[in-house]
Amino acid sequence: MKLRLASALLVTAALLATGATAQDKKQLAFVVNGASDFWKLAEAGVKKAQGELPNYELSLKYPEQAAAAVQQRLMEDLVAGGVSAIMVSAVDPKSSTDSLNKIGSQVPLFTTDSDAPDTNRIAYIGSSNTDAGKQAGEIALKALPEGGKCIGFVGLPGADNARERIEGMKSVIAGSKVELIDVRGDDIDMTRAKRNVEDALAANPDIDCMVGFYSYNPPRIYEVLKESGKLGQVTVIAFDEDPITLGGVREGTIAGTVVQDPYEWGYQGMKLMAKYLEGDKSVVPENKLIIVPTKMIDKANVDAFEAELKSRISGG
Repeated sequence: MKLRLASALLVTAALLATGATAQDKKQLAFVVNGASDFWKLAEAGVKKAQGELPNYELSLKYPEQAAAAVQQRLMEDLVAGGVSAIMVSAVDPKSSTDSLNKIGSQVPLFTTDSDAPDTNRIAYIGSSNTDAGKQAGEIALKALPEGGKCIGFVGLPGADNARERIEGMKSVIAGSKVELIDVRGDDIDMTRAKRNVEDALAANPDIDCMVGFYSYNPPRIYEVLKESGKLGQVTVIAFDEDPITLGGVREGTIAGTVVQDPYEWGYQGMKLMAKYLEGDKSVVPENKLIIVPTKMIDKANVDAFEAELKSRISGG
């Protein structure tokens, strides 16, 4: 009887110890701005970081809708659940300063993809969206040597990443014969994104160029142009690495795409937050910006780039 009692106590103690260990793990959350395949690479980066941070519990969270209020509620729920730090791609930083500051006053807050520099965020890790926009402008100038009129499409016009890409592109094509005459937003609604392209094409049948500023915009442009028989007739400039986009670059129906590195945002961002929580403030540069470079993908390097993507997603 005493032996059984001792064994039971040992089992109970082991279970309590296991539970305590699980509870002791600090939670780090990456909150994205909406449902998109673009974030699969970030998930892979977070997964890699998890393997190197066994004392932390890492997660990537999608808001139910690409709306600032919905994203805010998600972060508030995470804080209430005991999360230790959050990295967020802010849906609309301009109108969310107070809301983001509220989160940042409760847990260390970092931004990625779309910065919120006017808040109390600790640091931004991601692309220079202005530089990415400039690269799109370079693609446009090369693809349209005689000039042309372009219409752009984007998810969240109020987000810093959208605004900076558009401004970056405009700064490069300024003074040339290439013009960006309009940019249409869709709030990360795939149906609306496609309809925007259809409407723009109907209103501007002789348009020379279309620019997809968010990852899912170029595929919608591709689909509409293919359905209308204008694929290859309208120059397409893209952002990011959707499979349809890369296929279009490979076949020459998309002039080129500017790619970011969300894998590194997920990987480096989680390690950055862990080090910060451990007291290492040296990981935050003086300007609070950690820039992961973007690059241009065209026919010459698309195969090598896609092979690298597949390797990262598969964990290779």
